[in-house]
Amino acid sequence: MTDEPTHWTLTLVCQDRPGIVHAVSGAVVAAHGNITESQQFSSADTNTFFMRLQVLAPVTREAFEAALAPVADQYGMRVRLDVVGRPLRTLVLVSTAAHCLNDLLFRQRGGQLPIEIPLVLSNHPDLAELAAFYSIPFEHRAIGSSDDRAAMEQRILEAVDEFDIELVVLARYMQILSPSLCHALAGRAVNIHHSFLPGFKGANPYRQAHARGVKLIGATAHFVTEDLDEGPIIEQNVVRVDHAQSPAQLISVGQDEESRTLTQAVRWIAEDRVLLDGARTIIFR
Repeated sequence: MTDEPTHWTLTLVCQDRPGIVHAVSGAVVAAHGNITESQQFSSADTNTFFMRLQVLAPVTREAFEAALAPVADQYGMRVRLDVVGRPLRTLVLVSTAAHCLNDLLFRQRGGQLPIEIPLVLSNHPDLAELAAFYSIPFEHRAIGSSDDRAAMEQRILEAVDEFDIELVVLARYMQILSPSLCHALAGRAVNIHHSFLPGFKGANPYRQAHARGVKLIGATAHFVTEDLDEGPIIEQNVVRVDHAQSPAQLISVGQDEESRTLTQAVRWIAEDRVLLDGARTIIFR
């Protein structure tokens, strides 16, 4: 027991079967806890049970984990226990576009985003001044060859270890990660990209969209996998546009959606609201 209760976040994943909620509730009671928020979902596709709780409990982490251990063992649960609001240690990768990085840094500084960014890594020097404005260390490594790309990926892995990184955010980082790096960061790297219907590939997608008279511009945030832009989707947003908007105006609209969508995805991850269910995500909003 402690003098003051701690507000804990508890997430768990296991095979779906009867008695889980009752058992977890009993473990919370054993830890002298009071449930302040509870969400659960049973996936019929994978026969998997997902649960997220927020619990006020006057116990240490060790005591809470000890109360949960018998239930976790009985049901074969993957359990994560953390403190509500603890800043998630986050590495941000960027190239030359500033909008997503600026939104992340602005909201972090304002206390609106529970992350801590010890480093920004880039393959261009363009955003060094922006990072410096927010007093965030910035490193630039040019990528002009396969050797340079390998060196950059090695630095990413070194930074993950050096700074105890829990999440890697590709904030318009315009490099394709190697399969080995995708594997090393599986489940803890998120990317953002624009979304059009139809899809426009190659250079100047917004100019292509303008030429085709698109009516919707969107953005998708997803986990990074070896399949380019095919990872489990975390968040998507869309906004209506029309013929009167120039390519430059479409870019501005698209960048706003990218920033908003990426920041929301990062917030949900930092709050332990995102759980993986195969190729899709369960989001406890």
